[in-house]
Amino acid sequence: MNALLELVSDTAASAIWAMVAASLLPLAMALTAKAIGGFNLADNAHPRDFLQGTTGAAARANAAQQNSYETLPIFLAAVLTAMLFFVPQSIINILAWLYVLIRIGFCVAYITNLATFRSILWALSMACCLMLFYLAIRVSV
Repeated sequence: MNALLELVSDTAASAIWAMVAASLLPLAMALTAKAIGGFNLADNAHPRDFLQGTTGAAARANAAQQNSYETLPIFLAAVLTAMLFFVPQSIINILAWLYVLIRIGFCVAYITNLATFRSILWALSMACCLMLFYLAIRVSV
């Protein structure tokens, strides 16, 4: 576990890279949904219609995309708030990258239809965000 934590640097750049990674996750899920669903260039005229017509793993990948967009603002606000209130950067970085890793697991669980595991991962990702907000509150008083 210590070796894993040592991979995360203590600079603000690490948290920014985590925000970039989290921001790109919905795009990765959209591409995954299209790839699984058999998207072709003709479908590009109405890509949302194509995605709404998918079933199975492609539909679940699209749902993972939508959920990723829904939770992204909370994550970005939590990281920025923690940075604004000078929560120790190493803690911000660990929670930010933990969020990203959990969200990747969430997307995999969603696509593979592991509903209960997916819900647990969703709750854990939100716990990372709530912890960042909590730490910012604790530092501010």
